[in-house]
Parts: sequence; structure tokens; C-alpha cells
Amino acid sequence: MQIKSKSIKYDTNGNSISAYLAQPDDSEKHGGIILIHAIFGLDDHIKDVANRLASEGYIVLAPDLFSSKKLSPVLTKENIREAMKFMMSIPSEKQRDSEFRAKELEKSGDNSRKAVVEVNDVLFANRPIDLFVQYLSSGIDYIASLKNLNGKVGSMGFCFGGGLSISLACRGRTDATVIFYGENPKPIEQIKGVKGAVMGLYGGEDVRINIHLHELVKELAENKIPFTVKTYPGARHAFFDDTSAQTYNKDAAEDSWQMVRDFFRKHIK
Repeated sequence: MQIKSKSIKYDTNGNSISAYLAQPDDSEKHGGIILIHAIFGLDDHIKDVANRLASEGYIVLAPDLFSSKKLSPVLTKENIREAMKFMMSIPSEKQRDSEFRAKELEKSGDNSRKAVVEVNDVLFANRPIDLFVQYLSSGIDYIASLKNLNGKVGSMGFCFGGGLSISLACRGRTDATVIFYGENPKPIEQIKGVKGAVMGLYGGEDVRINIHLHELVKELAENKIPFTVKTYPGARHAFFDDTSAQTYNKDAAEDSWQMVRDFFRKHIK
């Protein structure tokens, strides 16, 4: 299927969010998908996934959540890259140990230390979930304003974006929700607000995320929300990202992509 794409901006309570829009190049009506980036922001990998979804017959909006003027002074690509470089230098079992992180950070240069501290405060210590969900909700409003939408909108996100995908669903904004290795919403009881089906896809080696997975399953089941959860043995966190030689798992990525295609075809096509 031929697609067309462009960069756009949409408003959210007087603020402006940059985004990438990809959609079929025809006059038919299609389901919409809001595609939510990982912690690294809107990059070429996410744009590629948006194009792949568009070629399947969907209107795909991938917002750059860090483009907001409220966040952009801190959440620059350079600062995020520096912060993630620091985090990845720490053994995974120590990444949540604030005392250990502080000692390691003292070894960094002044510029690196400042970037890590600022990004950590916004994205980890005091992550503004409600603000990000507001930006995503406005993105759904943008998709809904397009004449070629068939009336249904799903969401899909990776890691940071996976957590936001289910948080958005908890507000009742989506008809179908895909979570790639994202954290559970807090408090977990928010799940009762989900109105569509949910699919979660996880790497078997991703202990930090998977240790709480049973809580999500329990809440979905108790609220009688249709759900599918699959973990891939041997796959690490970010197994879908084919730009990362460290984490990409071809078998898991290909199988999960087929599951995504089937899921959205069933619920929003």
C-alpha cells in the first residue's frame, strides 16, 4: 500500500507538540494509531514503525512528547543521550539504587552530571505522566479531526511509551492498546477505565518489568477486559528495536509484529 507522510504540529492547551504523521495515500477511511516513542524520543526507528503501520492501512500519529516548550529546555536529545549512556553504564541490578547512582555520577564531568540530574528528575524521579497523557489525548483529538478516520483509534508504545500506552487507555481514550515492555500504570486500579482490548509483549529476560506483570494480568482479568500477554524467552528489553544490536531479537520482533498486525486488524481496522 502506498503511503504519505509529513511532520506536523498540534495544539494541546496552548502548547504545541511536534509529530510525525503517516497514512495510506488514498481516499478510504482507516483506523488510527497513536504511536508512542521510547525514552530516546521520536527517532528514525519510531518513524519507520509508523510507516510500517501506515502501509498496513492505518493513520499513524507519532508525537514527539519532548518537543513541548515546558520540557524541551531539559529533554533535549543530547541530554537524554547523556543520561541514558550513564544509566546503561550501571549494572541493571544497581540502576534503581539511588546511593550507588550518586556515587557513580560523581565520577562524571560537570556537563554530563548536570544533564543526567536534570533528565533523571523529569523522566524518572518525577515523571509527569498526566502531562504526557494530556499530550497524547490531544494527539487523539487531532487524529479524530481527520476526515479519513473510521472512528476507531488504538495506541502502541515501547518501554517509556508502552507505559504511556496503557496509561492513555486507562483514561478510556483508545479502542485497542499495545504495550511493548512498558511499566504498569500507577495505581494499578486505573485499569478499570480501559474500554478496549489490551495486548502486552515482553522480553523474557526483562526482569525489572516482568516482576510486576502479574499485577496487570490480575487487574485486567478482574475487570473482564479482553487481553493477550506474551513473553519471549531469551529476549531482552527493547527486543523490537532493530537499530539496537545489543537488544534486538529477530525472532521475537517478527512474531510480535505479526501479533500486532492481527490485533489491530481485529479491533480497529
